[in-house]
Amino acid sequence: MTVDTLVRPSAVERRARTAVAVLFFTNGALFANLLPRYPEIKAGLGMSNAVYGLAVAAFPAGAIVAGPAAGVLVRRYGSARVAVVGTLLTGAGALAAGVAGSVPLLAVALFLAGATDAITDVAQNAHGLRVQRRYGRSIINSLHATWSVGAVTGGAMAAGAIALGLSRGEHLAISAVVFAAAACLALRYCLPGPDTEPEAEDHLPKDAHHTGTARRTMYVLAALVLIATAGTLVEDAGNSWAALYLSDSLHASAALAATGYIALVGAQFVGRLIGDRLVDRFGQRTVARTGGLIAAAGMGLALAVPTLPGTVLGFAAAGFGVATLVPAAMHEADALPGLKPGSGLTIVSWLMRLGFLLSPPLVGLAADSTSLRVGLLVVPLAGVLVVLLAGALQPRRR
Repeated sequence: MTVDTLVRPSAVERRARTAVAVLFFTNGALFANLLPRYPEIKAGLGMSNAVYGLAVAAFPAGAIVAGPAAGVLVRRYGSARVAVVGTLLTGAGALAAGVAGSVPLLAVALFLAGATDAITDVAQNAHGLRVQRRYGRSIINSLHATWSVGAVTGGAMAAGAIALGLSRGEHLAISAVVFAAAACLALRYCLPGPDTEPEAEDHLPKDAHHTGTARRTMYVLAALVLIATAGTLVEDAGNSWAALYLSDSLHASAALAATGYIALVGAQFVGRLIGDRLVDRFGQRTVARTGGLIAAAGMGLALAVPTLPGTVLGFAAAGFGVATLVPAAMHEADALPGLKPGSGLTIVSWLMRLGFLLSPPLVGLAADSTSLRVGLLVVPLAGVLVVLLAGALQPRRR
């Protein structure tokens, strides 16, 4: 046991953990307020499934374009400030998307929201990992669990706004103002001073620059990117398609259709809440492999036998199964030998968004050519991919 693990966090560090948790919460809640409004946006603008898929793909496209700038901004302005400013701009982008009067305006608004969300995501994870280093033990899964709480809260807020008959503009303006205020308050309690990283030698073996080690590092990094991407593919199924599948294919009401997304992120929250303890007991590898099996089996069964309750449970199984994938990939990439500190985190955070970029148009094309039920096979296939690649994650530490 290291000295760090014996040190109790100070009051400053405990407040910083709460503050960064608030940033994760607001990040999860903001866009979740928009997602259950997608069916009425799609209907209002008269979009086909393929056009809709291309339009919502603008969000991850913006994230991929802006992602590389996150590191520069964090180093220059600090992770906490960048996360808060990104939160304000993401809320504005979600509002603009909600009131867009044409498909091009919707795509532009989603592109800008995706760009600021990507920068916020890297910044809040960088600050969270900074707090984690001060704690001397893992807290990253709990922070991502807080993101899931925010997503559930945002989805529930949207369902309530729909039930109350609030317009999209009224609803999303309230959301943007509330969470902007929360983020600005949290900034006061984040860790002060510049962001610092551990010395590169702290997690480099003596032969880290050996060709064989460097090659293995690249293979592991590629596997981590794919594991994280599989997690984002499943998340996108809830983001972009759960409400549409339940309303169009299974004829659920608008308010009830929101339960698919809520079930996915709610179960994801539970998985992340217990994730740190599961990883400590069984190791990242076993937890990820088991989660992949749960996601593949649960959603596969729901698609094979389509019922409203079974589909909601299928989305829940998928969310629970992939709960720890993105935190695990980020944490392990950040400690890979042979890379500069922070490089692994940036690469995984950036490239995993390919899942969000590729999934909507591919699922939309499959839905138009066959059915949305067939398009959602991406969820169990992502679970199978995790089972195959889980060996890249760390086994249980004795």
